[in-house]
Amino acid sequence: MNQKVLQTLEYEKVKQLLLPFVQTAQGKAMVDTLTPSSSYDEVAEWLQETAEAAMVLRLHGGLALPNLEDIQKQARRLQIQASLNGSEIVSLAKVLQATAAIAHFFQRIQADDMQGSLPLLQAKVDQLVLLPELTKQVQETIDDQGRVLDSASSALASFRRQMAGKEAAIRDQLANYTRGKSARYLSETIVTKRADRYVLPVKVEYRHQIPGIVHDQSQSGQTYYIEPQAVVELANDLSEVRVLALAEEDRVLSELSVLLADHREDLLQNADILGRLDFINAKALLAKSQNAMAPELSKDKTVALHRAWHPLIGEEQSVKNDILLGEHYQTLIITGPNTGGKTITIKTLGLLQLLAQSGLFITVGRPSTVTVFDDIFADIGDEQSIEQNLSTFSSHMENIKGILSQTDENSLVIFDELGAGTDPSEGAALAMAILDRTKSLGANTIATTHYPELKLYGNERAGTQNASMVFDVETLKPTYQLLIGVPGQSNALAIASRLGFDQALLNDAKTMVNPEDQQLNDMIKDLVSERQAVKAERAHLQEEQKQVDDKQEQLDDKQDKLEKERAKLMLAAKKQANELVAKTRREADKLIKEIRSERLAGGQQNKLSEQDLQKQKQAIASLQQSDKLEKNKVLQKAKRAKELNEGDDVVVSSYNQQGTLVKKHKNGQWEVQMGILKMLVDEDDLKKTEATAKAQQEKQKTKRQKVKNNAARSGNTGRVQAKLDLRGVRYEAALADLDRYLDSVVLANLSSVEIIHGKGSGALRQGVTQFLRSDRRVKDYHFASANAGGDGATIVTLK
Repeated sequence: MNQKVLQTLEYEKVKQLLLPFVQTAQGKAMVDTLTPSSSYDEVAEWLQETAEAAMVLRLHGGLALPNLEDIQKQARRLQIQASLNGSEIVSLAKVLQATAAIAHFFQRIQADDMQGSLPLLQAKVDQLVLLPELTKQVQETIDDQGRVLDSASSALASFRRQMAGKEAAIRDQLANYTRGKSARYLSETIVTKRADRYVLPVKVEYRHQIPGIVHDQSQSGQTYYIEPQAVVELANDLSEVRVLALAEEDRVLSELSVLLADHREDLLQNADILGRLDFINAKALLAKSQNAMAPELSKDKTVALHRAWHPLIGEEQSVKNDILLGEHYQTLIITGPNTGGKTITIKTLGLLQLLAQSGLFITVGRPSTVTVFDDIFADIGDEQSIEQNLSTFSSHMENIKGILSQTDENSLVIFDELGAGTDPSEGAALAMAILDRTKSLGANTIATTHYPELKLYGNERAGTQNASMVFDVETLKPTYQLLIGVPGQSNALAIASRLGFDQALLNDAKTMVNPEDQQLNDMIKDLVSERQAVKAERAHLQEEQKQVDDKQEQLDDKQDKLEKERAKLMLAAKKQANELVAKTRREADKLIKEIRSERLAGGQQNKLSEQDLQKQKQAIASLQQSDKLEKNKVLQKAKRAKELNEGDDVVVSSYNQQGTLVKKHKNGQWEVQMGILKMLVDEDDLKKTEATAKAQQEKQKTKRQKVKNNAARSGNTGRVQAKLDLRGVRYEAALADLDRYLDSVVLANLSSVEIIHGKGSGALRQGVTQFLRSDRRVKDYHFASANAGGDGATIVTLK
């Protein structure tokens, strides 16, 4: 990416906005070296990193990193086997502690609700080298200020206890001077220190009253600082112990330095990864502060920014515009008055494209698309060079010449006031030729101009579109609103009229206007009026549609409530009916049992057949009403509406974002693909889109029809086997099956069949025999031959 465009579009100023959110020296260095990338894969990875950090920020408050210094100096000292002091070790200790804290943080959120949702950040965290033993030892050796702790060494702890005892003894001795008769010799009744020795401030005239060693004198010369002879020996002992303690501290720091040197590369790697995580977290924090949004990446050189604003102006002060380029046209020509917002609009396009290619979110109000250009060129502002004695026009032409020499199909070219600064007719002709050249090179181009000829150019050239900045003639103020599809109209006469020029002068001016220009202006005026009318009508229709949707939603809610209430009433009624049916069934079973016994005992004359008895029993059983979910159509419909399957398009309620189901995990959560992100979401947080639900309903309907057709075909073509196996079937059910089977074999014109009832206790065999004896469809029956089952099967001959 050429450096000039970064300066022209104020890219560095946006980078400076990242610095307040950076906590580490490594992160600051990454901000300083950040430049847009021209690699699609790299840009996609950067944007996903920012998206993952934004998710962590939204759900868990972001990454908590301490202020980490650059540890390169400490690492070099460790490399040459130097012993680090306490403050130097503190810098390394912060890296160790931050490493453990970040690893623990990611372990916690992955186990909580983000498992599998942060692949790029987790990959970086996985590269951290955890050094728990070293971390613990460093924490037990020095404190946050770099002071060696007593716990670092038993010898050091002993020396410090001795020092404390000797200092207490010295203070006790000196207290006799500050509280006794000798206090009158002192300029102040205090104990102070000079050259690390305890001394008393003695008035100069009484210096001989307190014998001892003079260590210092006040600036006025009126006070001597004397170490009394009584504490000199104690002070000497204290100094000796202090030397031993300092030597022990040096030994402890030296040993700790050796341990740290063994992990020098690990510390450098961890510091680099923590800096990278800090930098990514800063991008997420900046996006939150700007209310910025993650863009989609396009591979076909399409840019579609919706409700975009310039990040350096701010959302509240900006007018949001839709800026489209590359899909239906590759050249956009913007016309409009001075100070109307043309320049800031093209700068917004270029700057947001640079930020997206740097892995930063962009300031847009709705989902937007960017692409990845190999290079972006811009000719904006006053390029006059006094040193080279070039005019403004010459300087612009020199710059544009360089741009055209480097432009290709993977470039974005931005021109501000193309062709300005020279004769209007020649300038317009040159501008059209330059636009033709960038188009032939395949570049996406956006340009601003005042020339009316370029309005016709934009209307006639294929792949070129007009746009304008709207000017309010009533208030004589620009609206800064971009209007794509309509060129800007000349407002000079309208403005003059609003300012009070007399009509005669205005009429004279109109007669001098080129008729073709006037026709063009009238055409633009009509287009603007029609567009405003369409816009108003669209807003009206959208409002009506919203009202209809609201009413439909209310009706649906009422319908659901009615259906649920109806289902509850039905369940209550069925429960009451089931109690009556249960009582009837018990009585019917008792009656049928008595009738069957009577029929089997007295023959079959004028008696009900077993088939009739079973039909009566089934008729009574059919009165039973199911109150289970499987038979409840209302609840069953609601359950089917919530069933989720892989590939379904769903809406994630907590984010109000649409995604696609990838797979279901064992913990009941679904993996959802939302744009460039994959994350785990609870099933209760998912709702199928209307299109998915409708498609599944049609699929279920087709499946039911297919089953129905198969069943019909099966019923028409099925064959009855000449064998019925009743083994393992309960007595009453077996007799019912036998009754139905005999009906089917009679219809199938079978003359002989085999009934397998087994031997067992003989109850089923006896029941089958009694049934066949009284059945009018049976001509004869006998047990099977010994080698075919014997009395475990009965051969039946039908009439």
